[in-house]
This record gives sequence, C-alpha cells and structure tokens, in this order.
Amino acid sequence: MDIKNRNLFRLTRFILLRMPALFKFLAKFRTAKKRLLIIKTDAIGDYILFRNFIEVVKTSERFKNHRVDLVGNTLWQEIALKYDSGFIGDFYFISADKLYEAPWQTLKLGWRLFRNNYQMVLQPAYARTFISDGIAGLTAAKEIVGFKSDTERISSKYKIKTDRFYTCLLELPPAKLFEFDRAKFFFEELLGQKLAIEKPKLGAGKTTKNGVLIFPGAGVLKRSWEPVKFLELIKLIIENTPKEIILAGGPDEIGIGELLMKDLPAGRVRNSIDRTSLVKLIDLVAGAELLISNETSAMHIASAVNTKAVCILGGGHFGRFAPYPNNIPNAPVCLFEKMDCFNCNWQCIYKTAQNEPFPCIAAISLDKVWAEVQAAL
Repeated sequence: MDIKNRNLFRLTRFILLRMPALFKFLAKFRTAKKRLLIIKTDAIGDYILFRNFIEVVKTSERFKNHRVDLVGNTLWQEIALKYDSGFIGDFYFISADKLYEAPWQTLKLGWRLFRNNYQMVLQPAYARTFISDGIAGLTAAKEIVGFKSDTERISSKYKIKTDRFYTCLLELPPAKLFEFDRAKFFFEELLGQKLAIEKPKLGAGKTTKNGVLIFPGAGVLKRSWEPVKFLELIKLIIENTPKEIILAGGPDEIGIGELLMKDLPAGRVRNSIDRTSLVKLIDLVAGAELLISNETSAMHIASAVNTKAVCILGGGHFGRFAPYPNNIPNAPVCLFEKMDCFNCNWQCIYKTAQNEPFPCIAAISLDKVWAEVQAAL
C-alpha cells in the first residue's frame, strides 16, 4: 500500500475492520440466496491464469443453480466482459489500491454487496490483500472461503484481524507454487473433486500464425530487459528472416517503442504499442508465430491461445508465474540466470542505477535469447 492521505486511509481501515461485525449481526435476520461472489482484484496475468475456473464453478453440480458475481480489477475489465460475461451475473470492477483512500466508495461497494445476500464468497488469491479481505468481510456471507495466505501483500497486523472474516481458510501444500496450480487446488477443494483442466485457455486460438510479436516492457523499468538488447535482437531477426515484426505493449512502453523504432529500418517493424485495445492485443498474440516478452501478462496470453513464446525471466516471483511446470502443454520457454537471491518478491538486495534492470534480468545475454528465438522460428 502506498498511502498518501493517512486520514482517508484511517476511515477506510475503520470500515474494513469494524463494519463487517455490524453487517454480520444484521445478516442474522435474513436467509441467504443462492448467490455466489468471487473476489479477484489482482493483475491481468493473474486473471488469465484464473479465469477458466469461473466456468468450472458455474457449471458444477454444486453451483449450477447459483447466480455467480465477480468483483474484479478494472485492468482486465475488457477481457472479462468479452470472454466471461456468459458465466457472470453482475460485475463489480474496482481499482483496488485506490479504495484505500476512498472510504465512502469502499463503504458504498460493501453495502451493495451486503444487500446481495450471498450464500458464499470466494477469495481464491493466495496472496491476499487488506482491501480484498475487507470486501469479503463486508458481504457478511454465510460462508467465506480463502487461503490461509502469506504476508506478501498484507501486513501481519491486519491479516490477524481479517482472518476472522473467513469461515474456511484452506492450507496450501508447499508444492503448489505455480499460480494456476494454486487456483486449481482451491477449486478442487471447494468442489470436492479433481478437475481435468490442464492449462489456461482463452478463446479457440488461431491455426494460421505469422510474424513475431515483441513486448519490450514489463510495466516496471527495472523488471525489463534492456532496450538495447531488444534492439539488437530485432536487428538479428530482420537480418535472418523475412517475417513481420510487431511491437506491442501499454502506455508505459511508449518511450521504449519510440526508442527502438528510431534505430530500425523503415517498413520492417510495426509499432502497435498503446494503439490497440486489450481484446485486440489478445488477437495479436493469437495470430503471431512467436511472442518474445519480459515476464508480463502477454506470456500467459500466449500460453492460453497456443502461441509459442520466449520469456525473459527474472527471479522476483520465480516459480509462481514462471517458469510453467513441465506438465503444462504449450508452455512459454523461459530464459533466466539462476541466482541465490531468487524469490525476493522484487525486493532486490543489490544497488543498481534507476535506469538499469535488476541484476537477474541484466544477466540474461542476447546470445541466449537469440539462440532460443532461432529454434522457435
């Protein structure tokens, strides 16, 4: 949490910690409806790895007659409306971090969810947050299910209190590190059955794939491979293949795209950074022969639409989002240089210049990436 207005946060904190008790008392005088709420407020990649379980729940024997609602992140609203509206009754999209300093908006959302009279609320993210826990508590649902969780995204002083909102906290086996496997475990425990789903899927994909799609950014500069290495890699692709090359990404990557285009031959590379919607971006990935990216949502989208991918991977969350386990088909090829400090949660122990990537990213050589790109093409 990056709190700028402490007074507003104190009000929000009061709502998140104190109001659930009042709502729970009021809930004693009603009968819960056949209505289920899923709370999923993390990033785009997390949603891609999770979203197929919405259909699993909605079509399950236990919940097939329930209305299923979703509290989601505005970042992936477009994807959810396009691909998952057939399974969801009501969507509630939020910018979770902004709610910490928006007490009245938080209370309004909590009251609206409380009035829906949910029978069950699911919070399937292992890395729980204070805001998502608080929202779950405000529903005052008959059953609220989540993970015991760690304290990566919630301080222990709040977690001790928000643990009490849950009627069931699942214990995650230590071997379940990959985010997709964590979600699968959650829903297998919930439904009491093994699930056949092997990997994330997004639409039918495309059988004809052409060109090389490159995501040169990662949202955070220090988690991105150096632009000069991307530039040299693109030049190698141009020199050795006639394939179309497309740059893609969001607003944060505009500067990188302009920097790369300035030193590339005219007509060989198309710059689509910040020029397509999220759904169109998925279409770009689905139609590409190969994706090259840092560790971003693009890598998960590629897996979900069966596009080959080469991922330049650092160690901050090693094993949680990538590399994919060996049993998952069409997994991205992840290139990394293992260091003793891996799994630092991006709290790097090394001092680097502001415009330099973390050492685990910088250690990945151009030759290593080019060799994998050649093999993929």
